[in-house]
Amino acid sequence: MKVMKANALIKLVAVTAALVAASGAQAQSAGQWTLKAGVNKLTPKVESGNVTAPALPNSKADISGDTEPILVVTYGITDNISVETALGLPYKHEIFGADAIAGTGKLGEVQALPPTLFAQYRFFDPKSMVRPYVGAGLTYAWFRKTTGSGALTALTNVGGPPTTFEIDNKFTGTAQLGVAVNFSERWFADLGVTKTWLKTKVHFSSGQTQDMKLDPVGVNFGIGYKF
Repeated sequence: MKVMKANALIKLVAVTAALVAASGAQAQSAGQWTLKAGVNKLTPKVESGNVTAPALPNSKADISGDTEPILVVTYGITDNISVETALGLPYKHEIFGADAIAGTGKLGEVQALPPTLFAQYRFFDPKSMVRPYVGAGLTYAWFRKTTGSGALTALTNVGGPPTTFEIDNKFTGTAQLGVAVNFSERWFADLGVTKTWLKTKVHFSSGQTQDMKLDPVGVNFGIGYKF
């Protein structure tokens, strides 16, 4: 699944909103819990700083995306306002050299857990078949199980011990845009896109540091059940 551009998603929401029709389906309403199982593709939009000296000039990095299963829990505070969070496995990202060190291959691996609590506004009446929604959330970006490669050691600490690294954990904000479609009294499908604004810093055991702007975009799809 490719990451959708923001304008494409806005068009999708506009089209689905135009198709809204009243039905007997029970869309999320006040006091109702929903549970959604699906997958989320998380793709960092990397703007890399340089590894500090001693290092080759313009030593930058890029980070791969990953797709993992998620379980999303939502509670309706009112007919239009809800809170939501997701449970899932850590995202596994590979780190590669970029710019002046683009040919060095994989430099390391890291696992990331981004738990987020969203406050959402869901448009239209609870009995509408199609309900677009927007959300704003607080994310804690937690990085774990970092592993450096031989290529990383060769770039940062030639002749020395293997280079390890850590990435600063951060609280940050996330925006959300999506649409839910009810196809029976209890079951629904949901498509959502999130954008997180994340700046952090990498600390190498060899003494160098590197500023990283990650700004990951998530695209998720799932099937849900209303309790």
